[in-house]
Amino acid sequence: MRWARWLMPGLRVKRWFVLFAAGILMFASGWAIIVDRPPLAALDALVRRGVAFMTGSHLPPRLGGMVLAGLGAAAVLAAVYGAYRSVTSALVPEERAGDLIVQRRRADRGPRIVALGGGTGLSTLVRGLKEYTSHVTAVVTVTDDGGSSGRLVDELGILPPGDIRNVLVALADMEPLMEQVLQHRFSRGSLAGHSLGNLLLGALTEVLGDFEEAVRQSSRVLAVRGQVLPSTAQPVRLCAELDDGTVVRGETRVSGSGRPIRRVFLEPGDARPPAAALEAVAEADLIVLGPGSLFTSVLPNLLIEPLRDAIRASGALKVYVVNVMTQPGETDGFSAADHVRAVLEHTGPGLVDVALVNTGPVDPARLAAYRAQGADVVRADLDAVARLGVLPVGAPVVASGDLVRHDPRLLAAQVLRLLLDRGLPRARFFDLLWLSERLRRDLEPRPRPRAAALLGRSLPGSGG
Repeated sequence: MRWARWLMPGLRVKRWFVLFAAGILMFASGWAIIVDRPPLAALDALVRRGVAFMTGSHLPPRLGGMVLAGLGAAAVLAAVYGAYRSVTSALVPEERAGDLIVQRRRADRGPRIVALGGGTGLSTLVRGLKEYTSHVTAVVTVTDDGGSSGRLVDELGILPPGDIRNVLVALADMEPLMEQVLQHRFSRGSLAGHSLGNLLLGALTEVLGDFEEAVRQSSRVLAVRGQVLPSTAQPVRLCAELDDGTVVRGETRVSGSGRPIRRVFLEPGDARPPAAALEAVAEADLIVLGPGSLFTSVLPNLLIEPLRDAIRASGALKVYVVNVMTQPGETDGFSAADHVRAVLEHTGPGLVDVALVNTGPVDPARLAAYRAQGADVVRADLDAVARLGVLPVGAPVVASGDLVRHDPRLLAAQVLRLLLDRGLPRARFFDLLWLSERLRRDLEPRPRPRAAALLGRSLPGSGG
């Protein structure tokens, strides 16, 4: 029997169980004496003598009962605290135990969020979201055909694991060294270019015979907060029609075509998403598209018709996170409105409620390095976005460091603030209060987003 394991030697919990039982007995006996119904005459006499010994006089029996009940309550509290310390000290550092327990419990009651994308952008978003909620479903594009992923697709016949590996690591509870190991890319021999995480997913797929099951078991082993799903379990190829009518096939060729992209599509065109993805979308409070490469990370998920239809039918708030920088070969010269327009042209109206656009400054030294490679800051033309029927929200969400990309904490906090502004009718009052206070604290050094007030518009579904 599993409960009997708690009686094994060396666990340092049995003493607290005994003290807890003794405390309950003392409290119950003391209360019985207070109400003049002592369970045993001998116990009543013992309490009287004990009170007389401690005070030097004979006091009313009820006072003795109060003393006994008080000692019992103190024993119960001491036992609970002792057992708590014995258990938590074996699992987490004692100084962090209380904070971690509170955070996990709050996260377990957090909003339901579905995030769609791929590459670095999606992993950045979910890394921030997992600090607020455990109900994150990441739907990851599976059209990568380059690098380690492309080699494993050709050699093992599996779906490309690279983007899924990044998201698994971002959502997992693990030590930094373990994260570094999973992301480690071999530099020599026949494994050169492969990351350990990709090889792990490939091995699990061969053992279990199913890529989705391999991702599910990886999530369990890595203690992932939420779930990670491929956008489809079928092998699909991303194709693009360029501005001159040329059609190129394969994600690598699409991103490296060097010409403006007119539209992208999938082959075959009848790919279906996992049932779990459709279920998550139907139950979501918030659906986030991006950030990530517009044509090769964000749009491929939306080209899967059942998934796109489920998103459109969902009552969740739908937010598109516009990239901070343009991407050479894909979105040269694109503004925020150009990004939104491309999404709407591929999916039709009604799929995006809000576009979150970075309005924070980018360090000139970092910007110069990007411009030398053909990239530039995405212009925040909020008025043009509004004319497309999408509410623009401008906020500073750029991370510090050498790379110009979204800050996980700021990005997650901003999209959750949009959700709070819209309203969460299913959430409990104290959970909303905690989330609101947490967001205020995390965003305190930064100004609030400028958006709806300037445009005289309210968030979709906010009733005003």
